Amino acid sequence: MSIAAIDFGRLYRDHLAAANRNPKPAGTWDARAGDMNRKTLKSRYVDEFIGRMDLAGARTLLDVGCGTGTICLPLAERLERVIGLDFSRGMLDALLDNAAALGRNNVEALHLAWEDDWAAVPACDIVVASRSTTVADLEAALHKLNDKAKRRVYLTHLVGGRFVDAAVIEAVGRDLPALPDYIYAVNILHRMGIHPRLDYIEAEGRLSGAAGFDEFAARVGWALGELSAAERERLHAWYLRQPAPIPGVPMRWAFISWDKRPG
Repeated sequence: MSIAAIDFGRLYRDHLAAANRNPKPAGTWDARAGDMNRKTLKSRYVDEFIGRMDLAGARTLLDVGCGTGTICLPLAERLERVIGLDFSRGMLDALLDNAAALGRNNVEALHLAWEDDWAAVPACDIVVASRSTTVADLEAALHKLNDKAKRRVYLTHLVGGRFVDAAVIEAVGRDLPALPDYIYAVNILHRMGIHPRLDYIEAEGRLSGAAGFDEFAARVGWALGELSAAERERLHAWYLRQPAPIPGVPMRWAFISWDKRPG
């Protein structure tokens, strides 16, 4: 069998189903918008993502899974029009509040999910999807990003398929297969006739900097789902054996980009 005969879109969907994860509903992200707003508007990850972008000739940007504006807001002063798209109304409210606080009147919000009809979404010079592409159908998502881009696309996708250190998952006692990682995106794009550039961004792990066990356990619960009493007890026993502060394992993101070909 040649690589051209492999349906990587289907393999991704099969892998995601085997990982047995339930995606968080929009309401969960609504409730978390305030906390994320305080933490994510400035970070090394943001600097590295934006530092890899080419804005030459660009006037408009679409940020898919924009959250509170982590990527699109720092770029708003350099562009004429910025559109943030997210399925969480709470995130979009925070985006618009942040834009108003910065005096950016060129920022718009679209309340849509990856699975929705994007017919009314404007095509933009640049399309970005930062840490938002672990979706039900990656192939469909990549087509949508490419279709809405006039010049360039930039996205990041998880490396290794885990949002939490494997040692923590083992300590809790869960059997969680890894999620499909970035290599599916690269191979799907290849089947689409796109030859993307590939780089990596290393960012602070989600468990880094927790102030005590309660906060640490809450972060683990957010990533893995609510912990049972027995799981929390096992996690606490593991936590007490670790050096203080807990050395958080960095997360790696694949930075994938391509230029939109004419026609």
